[in-house]
Amino acid sequence: MSKKKVSALDMPDVPMGQLPEHLNLQRTRLRCKADAPIHTESIQYSGAYASMGVDSSVDIKKFNSNFKVEIVRLTEDEIEFDMIGIDAALANAFRRILIAEVPTMAIKKILMVNNTSVIPDEVLAHRLGLIPLDADPRVFEYLSVKSDQLKWLPNGSELEIATLDKSSKVKSYTSFSCSQNSLPEISKKPLGVKHDDIILAQLGPGQEIELEAHAVKGIGKDHAKWSPVAATWYRMLPEVVLSEEVKGQDAEKLVKKCPVNVFDIEDLGNGDKKAVVANSRACTLCGECIRDVSEGLVKLRHVEDHFIFTIESVGALSPDELFIEAVKILEEKCHRQIVQLS
Repeated sequence: MSKKKVSALDMPDVPMGQLPEHLNLQRTRLRCKADAPIHTESIQYSGAYASMGVDSSVDIKKFNSNFKVEIVRLTEDEIEFDMIGIDAALANAFRRILIAEVPTMAIKKILMVNNTSVIPDEVLAHRLGLIPLDADPRVFEYLSVKSDQLKWLPNGSELEIATLDKSSKVKSYTSFSCSQNSLPEISKKPLGVKHDDIILAQLGPGQEIELEAHAVKGIGKDHAKWSPVAATWYRMLPEVVLSEEVKGQDAEKLVKKCPVNVFDIEDLGNGDKKAVVANSRACTLCGECIRDVSEGLVKLRHVEDHFIFTIESVGALSPDELFIEAVKILEEKCHRQIVQLS
């Protein structure tokens, strides 16, 4: 009597609604091998594991329950935090927004009165434009002209004709509706440069520079001087696993191989010792620990939905405020897409 064939998916060790361990690792981990990484693709379509009763599609409720932000380090100009429960596309969206779309203030126009230094006017103007300004861009508006600003002049032109008469009233190049010092947002924190020790030019005897600089609001997409970050980057959380115990001299060799001290020695007593993973977060995946060792002894992985994010601010806004502004911009983009599709 022949035995009834049973599908592998119906076996007791593969319960419905749950992935086997090897498939779950392929879905959630990027494996770094000696020659090249594997399992680099992101699996997010609903039918990938439908036969096992597992729905891997993007779900807003699942995202809300799994997404977390954990701050690891925060200083005046830098923040490091973990974003858990997202994919690389969303992490990269935040990075690009921070670099190119979060607005800041920068010098755009220079009125050069006198420059007898060896620095040409255009070079000096370029240097001035790259100086970080200690000015909150949220207080200012973009330069814009709207149709309601067009007015009919029944008496003809009101533009003044240039004159050489020194007795006539001289008007300044720029005028404001009120003094900027009277604005409450600015009166509490006067505007200025972020760093007062940046060398613009070396002056020789008898040389001088006199100028007036005008700063406007802009974004890094238009020019790098408006980028609010010195640098911003992310990396997946490293995961280092020892598939078997490494003892004795082999343990010492493994510890010495790692340049960032991922491994450590654990004393087992009676002169025995073994290698343990002490700080997998510090791993740079240089691959030194998997060279000249048996295959699979050390497994280097990346957690695909866990990103270590770092933001270095140039100073106009604190790094945590920059991330909040980036979230607002991404939210606005999503809202525009929903409106266009509805």
